[in-house]
Amino acid sequence: MAGKYSRRSFLRTSLIGSGALALGAPAFHVGAQEKTIRCGVVTSLSGDNRFGGNLTRRGYDLWAEEINKLGGIEIAGQRYPVEMFYGDAQSRPASGADAAERLIIQDEVNVLFGPYTSGVTLAVQPISQKYRVPMISGSAESPNVWLAKPPFNFGMIPAVDLTTDKSIAVLAEALGNKAKSAAVIGVDEPFSKETAEGFRNGVKDANLELKRFELFPANADLSSIISNLKSEDPDIVAVGGHENVFINFVNTAKALNYKPRALIMHYGVTSAAFINETGKDSHGVLGVSLWTEGLPYKDDLFGSAKDYADLSFSRWGTRPDYTEAACSASGLVLQDAARRLGKAPPWDQNTRAELAKAIEDTDIETFYGPVAFAKEGSHYHNNIKPIPAVIQIHEGKVVPVAPSDASEGDLIYPMPGAT
Repeated sequence: MAGKYSRRSFLRTSLIGSGALALGAPAFHVGAQEKTIRCGVVTSLSGDNRFGGNLTRRGYDLWAEEINKLGGIEIAGQRYPVEMFYGDAQSRPASGADAAERLIIQDEVNVLFGPYTSGVTLAVQPISQKYRVPMISGSAESPNVWLAKPPFNFGMIPAVDLTTDKSIAVLAEALGNKAKSAAVIGVDEPFSKETAEGFRNGVKDANLELKRFELFPANADLSSIISNLKSEDPDIVAVGGHENVFINFVNTAKALNYKPRALIMHYGVTSAAFINETGKDSHGVLGVSLWTEGLPYKDDLFGSAKDYADLSFSRWGTRPDYTEAACSASGLVLQDAARRLGKAPPWDQNTRAELAKAIEDTDIETFYGPVAFAKEGSHYHNNIKPIPAVIQIHEGKVVPVAPSDASEGDLIYPMPGAT
């Protein structure tokens, strides 16, 4: 695919208003076909992570809709339509594993598209391996997923330990001598904890003073934690969690009349849910992103990154973030691997193992950026090519601000109204 480049929960009203992905909406099918490629989506369509789960579904579905407009995936000169089947993980790992097994046994899916959270992904990937069904995960970011060396699971987004530490270094370099200290807090669950640990490593590498490192339960009252941060007064506050935690942090800090000079989070800041729920208080908040629509990536199905963003906006009513983009790009990986496999569906276990090998050998450029999976080491089967950028919310818009070669706007420091 053309367009190489050298560097490199969700909005409630949108999800419900669009109609297509309201909770409980029927699955999307292309109609009865003698030979179709049956894809199973395991993600959280209900429970605490339902907004993020429906976000991943939007990404997968947009790819399915676009490829089916062309007649499906091309294999050996013939096109095979895609059928999408859904399993609700209910925001629980055990439910995700059960849903994956049902999709494989009852719906006879040929491939899985992975869950929103790493915890559910860790529960699903043994099922994928047991039945030799390849899984392409558009969202999982915990390094623990790849430490397990899953033979049938492939991750589109680099693990957080590869991104959050670098983001602090990028931010510290951009701030120069303006920032000398930092505090890191995070939820005590796999993804969020590892995000926080990555931030902590970045603080150390940037030679900043670490004033606090604290992990807390997902349902914790943040009042005492924020009060401690207010008294310690670090220049940078970094938070590991998902968007609901970020929303809670901003709203609780506002109630306590506290705003740090710099506030950086990870996934969720770029989602419409965060900006919608926090309103003007999101202005100046920093985040980490692996993709923005301004990057000069492109492919043959979606066109440029900007083309993809416009398509997603026209379909769902909000601008996509990097998770939705990674999920759509997961379908491009399947397309490429199936084309190189060259065998018509349906696929038996042996053929699915061959498909997994074809996915492992992926080396493509997409609107999302480069995709190639590590074949050894601690990030086995993780796409480690994308390079993180620090973004900042400017009046409701997501703007890359660092490093300089990815910047599309000035870094605001301190945050307006910092106390």
